Amino acid sequence: MALPTSSVITLHINGEKFTLPVDHRTTLLDVLRERLDLTGTKKGCDQGQCGACTVLVDGRRTVACLQFAVAAEGREVTTVEGVADGERLHPVQQAFLDLDGYQCGYCTPGQICSAIGVLREHAAGWPSAATDDLRPESGPPPLTPAEIRERMSGNLCRCAAYPSIVDAIAQAAGTAATTGADPEGQAA
Repeated sequence: MALPTSSVITLHINGEKFTLPVDHRTTLLDVLRERLDLTGTKKGCDQGQCGACTVLVDGRRTVACLQFAVAAEGREVTTVEGVADGERLHPVQQAFLDLDGYQCGYCTPGQICSAIGVLREHAAGWPSAATDDLRPESGPPPLTPAEIRERMSGNLCRCAAYPSIVDAIAQAAGTAATTGADPEGQAA
């Protein structure tokens, strides 16, 4: 007896419920873009290497091209379309606008979702490969440009808007980080 290859699932996306049949092999990215017309999330490499399709699943960064839609059932998915509060932009979105954290804009939705995840991870005290002091009692590390770059390293920008992206994330975090030099005096 063959096992079923599709299911009817309910996805919670940007505060709304969507019930639809999906093939078990369908990615979350394809459901978002092709079935639900949420095209803010971009298809870049389709291999989980560029970050263009980054969304938040239960508040954590996820590359939607590698996540099966059936695995997102019952979890809260937030795409770039769902990060603003009505007409008021999310602080990360506003910082990207204020500081030109984009050029062509193709990677921007994934960059914004990833940056929101980065700020949550940082606030929770999660270390990165750039974190010097890993002792829990030391609290969150300073959000230096090097720390931001390391945490955002899974998101590529083919236009090389990285200095503005780092500045935008620092502004959204409420820091005074600049991309000119980090605290150790090394060029950013």
